[in-house]
Amino acid sequence: MDMKLFLRRLAAFACFASIVYLLLLMIWGNIFGEWKLQNILYRRAGHGHSFSRFREADTTKNVDLLFLGSSHAYRGFDTRIFDSAGYRSFNLGSSSQTPLQTRVLLHRYLNGLNPKLAILEVYPKLFATDGVESALDVLANDEEDHNSFRMVSKMHNPTVWNSWLYSSVRERLGWERHTREPANRRLDQYIRGGYVERDLEYFTHTRQQPQSWSIRADQEEAFNEVLSMLRSRGIPYLLVFAPITDSIYYAHSRREDFDSLMASHGPYINFNLVISMDDSLHFYDEHHLNQKGVERFNAALLDTLRRLWPDGPDSRYP
Repeated sequence: MDMKLFLRRLAAFACFASIVYLLLLMIWGNIFGEWKLQNILYRRAGHGHSFSRFREADTTKNVDLLFLGSSHAYRGFDTRIFDSAGYRSFNLGSSSQTPLQTRVLLHRYLNGLNPKLAILEVYPKLFATDGVESALDVLANDEEDHNSFRMVSKMHNPTVWNSWLYSSVRERLGWERHTREPANRRLDQYIRGGYVERDLEYFTHTRQQPQSWSIRADQEEAFNEVLSMLRSRGIPYLLVFAPITDSIYYAHSRREDFDSLMASHGPYINFNLVISMDDSLHFYDEHHLNQKGVERFNAALLDTLRRLWPDGPDSRYP
């Protein structure tokens, strides 16, 4: 067979196969509802209120404090408390957010939010994960752009790729333009500014097996880029390890190594060593604060901000 003819047929087949694959992907996704087994995982306006948070972030401008991080951020920094103290704040946390997703969200929203200070919640476990859970959350609940593609291309995960394709097509066809999300869902209530308040629950103390934390190279690379992005725009930042239960915190070895790594990147506070929390009174599970714990934690953070930022939100962080 002539080589040119072979290449033309191969190209035609690849084009045909791509179209068929995309059609099957859309059919599969629409037949099986919000959760698409293991081939696609797509749930818009679902757990964590990311959809509401991203929509609000798109119209929020010029804040004093910008919170970033995982559920420890959007469930741990109550924007009402900081607003009452005179700091206009926005919480851009999302479920299981790793540096890979923080980078995407900052590229989209940093210019508009234009914070005077960024507070990054840093939970060691999320530096050790592949970021798939958070990637799927961001893909389903925010816009698709070159930042999404960059994130997806670095993850090498077929479920993430399929979900990105599915989400991209839905967005371009306008299928999601009328999506609405209720402020209340089960135990959670979305609070303006990105915070999610959970109905008051209490955790039963448990004994944890010895564990350790590690750092993935791709997460460390993304984390460094996030900090570089903030520095390049003259936005100071504070790294915060939010409280988790003593049972899980002290079950981990080499905790000092993580503290040293974070401190090498700039201002850092490990609040597990700063304030005393009771596992059974201040948490609703092993690593999430209940509202009583949030109020105690936020009061301590406000004291820190007043000490480091004595002239208030109208000044620049030192």
